[in-house]
Amino acid sequence: MASNSERPLDFLPPALRKHVDPTSPVPLRMMAAKALVPLAPADMLGALYLLTQDPDANVRNTATASAEKLPDRILGSALRDEGVPAAVLGWVLDRLSTNDVYVEMLVLNASTPDEAVARAAAHCSLRALEIIGQNQLRLLRHEDVVRQLCSNPLASPALVDSVCDFCVRSGLQLADLPQMKAARIRIFGADTVPDPGPSADEVLQEYQVGDETAPPLEEGKRLNFAQRIIKMSIAEKIKLATKGNKEARGYLLRDSNKLVAVAAVRSPKITDPEILAISNSRQAHDDVLRVVYGNREWVKMYPVKLALVKNPKVPLPIAMKFLSTLRESEVKELARDKNVPSGIQMQARKAMEKRTEPKKDGH
Repeated sequence: MASNSERPLDFLPPALRKHVDPTSPVPLRMMAAKALVPLAPADMLGALYLLTQDPDANVRNTATASAEKLPDRILGSALRDEGVPAAVLGWVLDRLSTNDVYVEMLVLNASTPDEAVARAAAHCSLRALEIIGQNQLRLLRHEDVVRQLCSNPLASPALVDSVCDFCVRSGLQLADLPQMKAARIRIFGADTVPDPGPSADEVLQEYQVGDETAPPLEEGKRLNFAQRIIKMSIAEKIKLATKGNKEARGYLLRDSNKLVAVAAVRSPKITDPEILAISNSRQAHDDVLRVVYGNREWVKMYPVKLALVKNPKVPLPIAMKFLSTLRESEVKELARDKNVPSGIQMQARKAMEKRTEPKKDGH
């Protein structure tokens, strides 16, 4: 099934993959293309996306038509879900870029690819542009978002100035944009050329921190690396957080600027052990932890869930929700652990008392 390597099916529940597998009978795939298979909203959207690439033209056309007619209750739920694959969200945004309500959901969904947001920025409404303009991480992480926003004839001068001023202050260099040049003069004056600091590409090349298999930096080099990072602009740190390896992310996750730290945890290269280390960390940014406990896939990992329950920086309602899914042995330990938040310890004790009540009645 070579075709599946290009069309990964693993985001769908195993029992449902037969409905989108190109080797399955056409009637089975057609059922899903007509949206007749009972699926959760996120899975429904993912299945239709896969079926628009089906080898059978009728299946492809039917899936496309079904996707365009999905009711609000399904789309509204799926488009907010960060667990939906990025390719699916990008595909939907390309098709719904004239619908302000859906564009807003997709721009605010952190899993929507920056490339798709940039394409939408070129021709979407002013309201959608304002939402894109507020997404500071996207502006600094993907330069084309800024370029396309500035090229949109509906963009108000106030919005363009605000976006470009923020980008210039954050160290983004876009020499090809007259709006950015005007912002630079506004902020620094016509004769001042501020030191841009090291670029992400220079640091990546100098320290070879783009390779996940590279050995850790030696102590002396590590100190130099840390000093180079301090001199980098916010925009370049964000690029390094996205392109760099585990060692680079380790530094940037602790950066005082939350946009940089969030860019590091949202790096497409981040690994499960790093997520577990963040979940255990009492020094992690609140915004970084929010990304972790808001990610459906990461909180499926039992050690991550347990670490989040024990971490006093995780809001109590979130920790309580995870506590209710833990094994009895862990709940028992939490009830005795004085190093966990008192609210968690108390809730664990209550849970243990509740579990032993029937036994007491039996005696």
